[in-house]
Amino acid sequence: MREKILKIYDEVVKANPNFERKGKTMPYTSSNGYMFSLLNKEGELGIRLSKKDLQLFDENFGVQPFTSHGATMREYTLVPEALLKDINTLGEYLQKGFDYVNSLPPK
Repeated sequence: MREKILKIYDEVVKANPNFERKGKTMPYTSSNGYMFSLLNKEGELGIRLSKKDLQLFDENFGVQPFTSHGATMREYTLVPEALLKDINTLGEYLQKGFDYVNSLPPK
């Protein structure tokens, strides 16, 4: 299952010229010194969003906690299977994550 999700993740990231996938064993995207998406070792994808975008995500998909290395990651939501099947909308949420971390002070 992890390989299937990684393939979808790579496809969505590759379609956006604003960012690229990093990491070999723990694939992620980052900008401005902050990660905004991550594929954990369980094969779950999480996206970091602003409060406003998390509310919108919750209305459409339901926000669920996202964990990596046993820790719940603040501002992240678990990407549900329904969204993995809609790569255009998934790409829009990745862009929202990118926009959010670029609104934060640089690290």
